[in-house]
Amino acid sequence: MASARKFQIMKVTPAAAGRVRELMEGGDAPRLGLRVGVKKGGCAGMEYTMTMVDAADPRDDVIEADGARVFIDPSAVLFLIGSEMDFEVTKFRAGFVFRNPNEVSSCGCGESVSLKAADPTALALS
Repeated sequence: MASARKFQIMKVTPAAAGRVRELMEGGDAPRLGLRVGVKKGGCAGMEYTMTMVDAADPRDDVIEADGARVFIDPSAVLFLIGSEMDFEVTKFRAGFVFRNPNEVSSCGCGESVSLKAADPTALALS
């Protein structure tokens, strides 16, 4: 199901894993996990995407954390390397938050980001 990498693409915090588990177990039928990706859009150029997974794609990387499964869309790997996915609850909002070293900038509303692809040669050194 997952490709064989020597490193984990993205870290999933316990809070994020807990929320993913809730999403996996909620609804009419249990889901396999949550797929994370990126797409063009928003005022800063890119947006994170999240969709529930019913059927695994063999090209996905899979992160298993605290009973939760996060699938990484293959087209997003270079943009997500080194990221941390968290789930935060504040007075005004609750949602997934990404701390991404590949983020160049973000828009004022926080809904979109400008991302650069990670440098694969730097990965070989770590």
